[in-house]
Amino acid sequence: MRRVAPSVIAREQLQALLGGGMDREGNIVSALVEVVTRLVVQELLEGEQDDHLGGRGRYQRRDEGQRGSRNGYEPGRVRTAEGMVEVAVPQVRGGEEPFRSSLMGFLNGNSEVLERLVTEMYARGLSTRDVEDAFRDATGDMLLSKSAVSQITDRLWEDYQAFISRDLSDISVEYLFVDAIFESLRRHGAKEALLVGWCIASDGRKQLLHLAVGNKESQSCWTEFFRSMLSRGMRAPTTITSDGAPGLINAITACFPASIRIRCWFHRLANLRAKLPDETAGEVMAHVYSVRDAPTLDAARAAADRLVNTYRREYPAAIACFTDDLDALLAIHRVPVRHRIRVRTTNLAERSFVEERRRTKVIPRFPDEKAALKLVFATMIRAADRWCRVSISDLERHQLTLLRAVLGLDPPPANTDHRKTNHRKDIAA
Repeated sequence: MRRVAPSVIAREQLQALLGGGMDREGNIVSALVEVVTRLVVQELLEGEQDDHLGGRGRYQRRDEGQRGSRNGYEPGRVRTAEGMVEVAVPQVRGGEEPFRSSLMGFLNGNSEVLERLVTEMYARGLSTRDVEDAFRDATGDMLLSKSAVSQITDRLWEDYQAFISRDLSDISVEYLFVDAIFESLRRHGAKEALLVGWCIASDGRKQLLHLAVGNKESQSCWTEFFRSMLSRGMRAPTTITSDGAPGLINAITACFPASIRIRCWFHRLANLRAKLPDETAGEVMAHVYSVRDAPTLDAARAAADRLVNTYRREYPAAIACFTDDLDALLAIHRVPVRHRIRVRTTNLAERSFVEERRRTKVIPRFPDEKAALKLVFATMIRAADRWCRVSISDLERHQLTLLRAVLGLDPPPANTDHRKTNHRKDIAA
């Protein structure tokens, strides 16, 4: 067994992770959080142990008159939304006084550091009771009451209020995406919808635009959601990608009549696959993919006709599912080719929802809407900060300008040379 400090092992794990030497099958962000948390905690604890022993390093002899020696480590664990983070707590024996961490005392004297730490712990998915217990367990005394933790985490609520009231006129929304996630609220005893909107702007940046309680995915809730963004200066998007919730579709049609509505292909493919027998599903789905991946809108329509004519007698339920809202499925072929993979699903939000679930799984039921919104907002805005920019070339930007002009969203550009794009038929379709 290696006789090295636990912090050394943690640092080696961090270097291996950053260098690609560790298993990357799981969530790389979660792995980084766990390893960095362990490294920081270990270095702080070992540094305090050194100070308690008069600055003596490992295996260094005591000077005359010095007391106390290292006595190994006790296992410790910290429960977070990332899972249990295991640490090694250093022990001291024979000292003039018991070894006690001064870290919590430092934080107590620096309220800004303490509040930031509590806020981040809460945003990572710990409940107010978890945060309270974490500080009490670390010091033996209770530094923060549950009410004090709630007051500190209300800073997230202030951030959320600023977020939903900010001006959106400086964001040139190109592709809009909307979806909902449901959270359990203790007060109502049922799940409530949290409506989410995000976009890809004309400069390629992905941005979280709005988050609000919808109670349910009704047309009135979604209409209010869209009107909130429009009232803050958001321009009408070129396309809007969503699932097939009827209330949502009606709200999109009412609020953005000129924009192109796109039906999420991910949800539709799952529905189609569920209606096909295993022995022939691969063959039928290959035809479906040929529609989705067609080079042009005309080619996609031709492939869709072949699919319907070939299988409508054998698999009527699947074909009925495919043809339902077909124009919205084929609408992906009206945007530049490289962008079709970006606009055809709401997967960006789905990935954020997975991250959100990791944070909220330690809180089975929120006490009220405020608690749900501030934690979900904290999680999603932190995920949004890691979203990568989409590459948009000058040609693609010109194609989008022409498309918006054809849709009536923007005035036609001056001195337009239509020879710069070979998608005029698809744009006008």
